[in-house]
Formats: sequence, C-alpha cells, structure tokens
Amino acid sequence: QVQLVESGGGLVQPGGSLRLSCATSRSIFSIYTMGWYRQAPGKQRELVAAITSGGSTRYADSVKGRFIISRDNAKNTVYLQMNSLKPEDTAVYYCNGDPPRVGLRGYWGQGTQVTVSS
Repeated sequence: QVQLVESGGGLVQPGGSLRLSCATSRSIFSIYTMGWYRQAPGKQRELVAAITSGGSTRYADSVKGRFIISRDNAKNTVYLQMNSLKPEDTAVYYCNGDPPRVGLRGYWGQGTQVTVSS
C-alpha cells in the first residue's frame, strides 16, 4: 500500500524556519508530481508548492521567495524548506502525489501541523 509519510512540523516564532519532509515509494516518486498543500481553520486547502518528476517547480504567490521545494531522488523524499515564516502560514500541511496521467490515483499524506506564533 502506497503511503506518503510526512514529518517536520511544529511550533516556530515569526521569522523562523522549518523544513517539512515527505517520503514515499520509488514507484510513486519517480513519475508523480509531488506537492505541498495547506489548510488553515475555516479555509479551503490550497497549493503551496509543487515539483515535477523532472524538477520543475511552482509556488503560490504568498510563499514565493520564502519557501523552497526540492526532491531527493535517492531517498524518494520531497522537502519544503520554509523560511521567514509568518503567522498566516499557520496551517496543517499535506503532502500530495499528483499522477502523471488519467487512470492513476492520487495520494495524500496524513498532514502535519505548522504553527507560527510568538
């Protein structure tokens, strides 16, 4: 059974940094676009950043210049480095595996809480 296993959330002060990790199987990691979404209380889940199997990236405007998504192909792991964190970044962050074609299913991690507060 395919899993996306997340780690790295926690409590950080404004201006601080955190790094999220998401590990999965080789069969998924090698062809799927991997992404991070977040959902704050009372809000819809939104895309934060994504990276294709070829390494192309895209970011939400609200995190451009502060967050960096990357992937380690040897470890089948995608990372989200979050810098200059703001209180409005507080949310549950979810790892996502987006399939490359119709007919394959997508996958979600269990979510990890990120809280930015002084």
